[in-house]
Amino acid sequence: MAQSRSDANRIFIAGAGIGGLTAALCLSRRSRPVTVIEQASELRPVGSGLQLSPNTMQVMRELGLEDALLPHVVAPRAIQVMTAHSEDPVAEIPLGATAEKRYGAPYLVIHRADLQAVLLQAARASAGITLRLGTRLRDAAQNADRIKLEFERAGDDADPQAPLDHDTGAALIGADGVWSTVRRRIMGLRGAAFSGRTAYRAVIPVSEVPQRWRNVTGLWLGPRAHIVHYPLAGGEQFNLVALVEEDWQEEVWSAQADRDALLSRFRDWPRGCRELLSLPSSWLKWALCSMDPGTSWVDGRFALLGDAAHAMLPFAAQGAAMAIEDADALARHLSEGMDDVPRALRAYEAERQDRAERVMRLSRANDRIYHMRRPLSLARDAVMRALPSERLLARLDWLYGWRPPGA
Repeated sequence: MAQSRSDANRIFIAGAGIGGLTAALCLSRRSRPVTVIEQASELRPVGSGLQLSPNTMQVMRELGLEDALLPHVVAPRAIQVMTAHSEDPVAEIPLGATAEKRYGAPYLVIHRADLQAVLLQAARASAGITLRLGTRLRDAAQNADRIKLEFERAGDDADPQAPLDHDTGAALIGADGVWSTVRRRIMGLRGAAFSGRTAYRAVIPVSEVPQRWRNVTGLWLGPRAHIVHYPLAGGEQFNLVALVEEDWQEEVWSAQADRDALLSRFRDWPRGCRELLSLPSSWLKWALCSMDPGTSWVDGRFALLGDAAHAMLPFAAQGAAMAIEDADALARHLSEGMDDVPRALRAYEAERQDRAERVMRLSRANDRIYHMRRPLSLARDAVMRALPSERLLARLDWLYGWRPPGA
């Protein structure tokens, strides 16, 4: 027999990724009951590294999670920028103590799985959060007073003949990523489009990596490609990501990549770069998707968060950060406006949309700048060499200097 429950004030979140779990914690901290729906029956480690910039850490501090994160993070000393033509840096952007003093919070790097594990542990410890793993959102409807949801079991052991599970609540938040079901099927919005960019990723022991790269974030710029690398896992592992322009499309996070073909793609790059890329014995890849600015995130009691709302190219390293900022804003507006949920969700969108779209535009601009060919790349490099290092950092004050209102 199908289950049916009712809680007029419950907020449902589709997706137990970084944005969804952070939103659940932010809402629970404000005494709002939350149910997180996730079709995976087990949250397995996926993805690669990500950057926890100071704006992100402001939210983590408010949630009391900084100490739990510290064993898993590294605070890079700087970002060193090289090119496809030389491994001598054309610029060095200070991080470490400089960034923490400037923004009031550190600039850290972490494996996505480690961040998700810390958030998941906190969510499981919260009495106000219900986690429903192995559950797929099948349909949703709304009226002036509530939402009504239909679920089905997900996974290999799911019985296709089992009756649907029903529930009701106050709002549904789609935090279900770039291929969001809430966005496409429930809200009827256009999904993210393939960008013509592919990310290749590998994680290796840091002991295999030359000492030079163990305390910095490396960024290599070249024609139609760039490379990012940095240490992870408290300095025990090393994250390598190569981003290239190519026409490959598949909705997966962990497709096996052709190592030899990847190395051939960078055969004319500097020796130090090629040596790094040759260290992993295997690579995984995923096709990058993005959205155009200007799409609404809210429909009555339905709303989107993170990549479901504004999937962006990772060329500003702010995808996770924007989801975390979204989570804070969503919780604030819902906490203050449960008497009129649609209005609260519109206020959330109004606060967040311009900033998220500014970051989307920054990411697209970096795509063009990072992948320039000669002679434009020579002019780019000359500008970067001429600018003082702290001025390079100051250009992102608007991004890294963000704090939750009242913080």
